[in-house]
Amino acid sequence: MRDGVQLAVDVYRPDAPGAYPVLYAASLHNKDMQGPDISDVLSSQPAHAPLWFGPIEAGDTRKFIANGYVHVIGQVRGSGKSEGEFGQENNDHYDTIDWITKQPWCNGKIGMVGISGYAGEQWRAAVQNHPALKAIFPYDSCSAYGNSTGFRDFFPGGVLHTFHYLLSVFSTVREKRGMPGVLPSQEEELWRQAMANPDYKMYTNLYNILTQKGQRTSSVFHSMISPWEAEGTVERSEQRFEKIKIPFYTGSGAYAYTYKLHWLGAQHFFQKVAASKKLIFTGPAHLERPYHDYHDEIIRWYDHWLKGVDTGIMDDPSVRYWLMGANEWRTAGDWPVPEARWTKYYLHSWERLKPEAPPSPDEAGLAAGEPDVFTQMPLKQTMKVEKLRYLTDPLPNDLSVVGPICLTLYASIDQEDTNWIIVLKDVGPDVSVQTARQGERTVPAGLPERELTRGWLKASYRALDEERSTPWEPFHKLTRSSIKPVTPGEVIEYKIQILGTANMFKAGHRIALEITCMDAPDGTGAMTGVEYIPYHVCSSRTVTHKIFRDGRFPSHLLLPIIPQSPPDA
Repeated sequence: MRDGVQLAVDVYRPDAPGAYPVLYAASLHNKDMQGPDISDVLSSQPAHAPLWFGPIEAGDTRKFIANGYVHVIGQVRGSGKSEGEFGQENNDHYDTIDWITKQPWCNGKIGMVGISGYAGEQWRAAVQNHPALKAIFPYDSCSAYGNSTGFRDFFPGGVLHTFHYLLSVFSTVREKRGMPGVLPSQEEELWRQAMANPDYKMYTNLYNILTQKGQRTSSVFHSMISPWEAEGTVERSEQRFEKIKIPFYTGSGAYAYTYKLHWLGAQHFFQKVAASKKLIFTGPAHLERPYHDYHDEIIRWYDHWLKGVDTGIMDDPSVRYWLMGANEWRTAGDWPVPEARWTKYYLHSWERLKPEAPPSPDEAGLAAGEPDVFTQMPLKQTMKVEKLRYLTDPLPNDLSVVGPICLTLYASIDQEDTNWIIVLKDVGPDVSVQTARQGERTVPAGLPERELTRGWLKASYRALDEERSTPWEPFHKLTRSSIKPVTPGEVIEYKIQILGTANMFKAGHRIALEITCMDAPDGTGAMTGVEYIPYHVCSSRTVTHKIFRDGRFPSHLLLPIIPQSPPDA
C-alpha cells in the first residue's frame, strides 16, 4: 500500500497456466469465526486447495476456479494478518486491485464477491472507481447511509441494539487496549452523559464497555456515547451514490430484517444508485457458512460482465423475490413493486385490524374513542414483554404483501421517551369468526403463527425529513439536533418504518400487528437464544402507552398489496 502497510492476500487460481478474470473478496471482519484465525488456515494451504474450513463468507473457491476465475481473498488493515489500524483505510481497495491487474494470472477484468462484511467492502471499492473493477455482487449488503454499519440502516428509528456486541465476540479485528484515559473534550463529555444514562446501567455487559472508554468493542462504545446519525451523513451518502457507476447485483434474505443493515442496505443502494443493477430477495432461511448459496447466479453475472458471455441475465426482470406463504419465486420490474396497491388497514376497537376506516366518537359513542393501553415495566423488574395485538378477520382470499410497510400510530406515553417495536405476523389457518356468542369472543389458542418483519422507532427520534420520506417509507432525521423528548400525555402522530417483506397470507389466515416497546435477552450471558436477533436497549422506567384509533386518530398500517394473477383460462 502507499503508506507502507502490508495487507494479507491469498490467491487461488485454476491449475492451467493463463490469464483469467478475477473475483476479489476483502472483509473487514469474520463475524462467525470458530477455531483458528482464517488467515492462518488460508496461508497454510496450496493454491489449489479448497477453502471449506470454518464459516467464511468470501464464497466457494472451488466453484469459482472450476468456472475459470481466480479467487483473491484479502483482509483489510487492522484485521487478521494485515498490518495497520482498522478503520484507517483510504485507497486500499484501489491499490489492491491495481496490484492484481499487474499479476500474470490476471486478464485485467475484476469483479468482487462475498457477503456481509465482504459486501460492505465492495461498495467501498466501487466508490474508488478503479477502471479494472467491472462489476460487483454484494449480497447481504451493508448500510447504504454512512459507513458499512451506518447508523440509519443499522439502527432504524434510532433504537440501539447489541449486534455489534455479539459481533465483537467473534471478530478478528485487533484493538489497542490499555488503561482508560481522558478522551478528547467533546467525547469525554458525551461519555460522562452516557455513564449517567439509567437505560445503559440495566445492561451490565454494555455498561462495562462504557467504563473502558473504547478500549474494548469500540463500535459499541461509540454508538452508546453518540447514539445518533452525524450531521451531513445523508448528503455525503447521496454524493457517494453518484460515484458508483459500475453494474451491481445486490440483495438479502427475509431473515435479515432482524439485523436490519443487510435488508435495508440492499434496498437503499438499489433505489438510489443509477447503474445497471439487479436485486434479489431470498427466503427466511439463513445462508449457510461457508458461503456457497446462489453461486450459479454469481457465475451468470460475472460470465456476462467479465467474460462477455451472453448468459441472458440482463434479459431477466430487475427484481426477483421469494414469496413466503406461496413458497415460490416471483419477479418485478422495480422495487417497490410498481403493481403494488397501497392499502390501509386500520386499528379498531377490540384489537381488530380492518380495511374500513374507524368511525368518529360522534358516530360510535365516546367509548369508541378511548385508547388501548399497555404498561411495560423495565428489565430490572420483569422479563415479561407487554404488548397490544391487532388481528384481521380470517382472510376470504389469498393476499400478497410485497414491499416496504409503514405504520401511522397516534399514541401518548407518560414518560419523555419509549421505544416503539412493531411486529407483523401471519396467523393461521383459522376459519373462526369473532362474535358476541360464547365460544366466539376470542381467537382460538394455539394457532400457528409466523413472524414476518419488524419496525422500530425511538419516540424522541420521530422528526421526519419530509423531502426524503414517502408514504411507505418514512425517512427520519435521526441527528442529535432533531431529537425531541415527548411531552407526557400528548397525543403524537408517529410514522414507523416497518422493514419490507414478501408474503402471501393464505385464505383463512389473519394479518397480525403487535405493538410493544421491549424485547428481552433470553440466552446465556445476556445474548439471545436465536442467531442474529439482537436485543435492544430499552427504557429503565415503567412506561404506560396509550394507542388511539378512532376517527380523530386513525392509526393504520399501509400495506403494499400485489393483485392476484387471474386464473388460467
